Amino acid sequence: MSHPLLQPLMHSPELGKLVEELGEIWRDEQRRRHAFWAAADEGVKAEFIDGEILYHSPIYGRHWKASSNITRHLLPYVYDRKLGEVAYEKAMIRCTRNDYEPDICFWRAEIAASFQPKQSAFTPPDFIVEILSDSTAERDRGVKFTDYALHGVQEYWIVDTQAATLEQYILNTLHNKYELKVKLEEGMVYAQAIEGFSMDVCFIFE
Repeated sequence: MSHPLLQPLMHSPELGKLVEELGEIWRDEQRRRHAFWAAADEGVKAEFIDGEILYHSPIYGRHWKASSNITRHLLPYVYDRKLGEVAYEKAMIRCTRNDYEPDICFWRAEIAASFQPKQSAFTPPDFIVEILSDSTAERDRGVKFTDYALHGVQEYWIVDTQAATLEQYILNTLHNKYELKVKLEEGMVYAQAIEGFSMDVCFIFE
């Protein structure tokens, strides 16, 4: 059965021409993507999304404070129990079409065991946190929301520092889509992709 997005094309008299055009678009995009990989700079936060290189502006204090508060809680929990690996800010996640640098990632131990010391791009993790900013909110709720689900990221947290809320999404593996589990301004959030991990939402925004 063909993908639903292909249905209108399947009945077009110009199907062959459209396939050729799409193929050329894809090949051109992949050439630019490989150039992006070759020019990647450890000191610059950038992503390759929908064929474009997107550079990140300097973040506000509330953004890095929220990131720091989560990682400060998450890192010792994961490493003390040898549950896997945590990365933040500059870990490149390679998906089928796009390359992302999420704010915080977690891979379970059996996946992380294959990582190499000089590895610069990684498979999609089990758990991702994105902290919204004015320049990234549309992507965090749009293409990333869809792509992370399609690539099997089990749990996705969206942190809104302006509203001081956390949204916890869990992957519905049957449909490869996220379902909102909770949206919290206070109280405890209980991770599903990281065994036993929980934290007080208020701690994120201190």
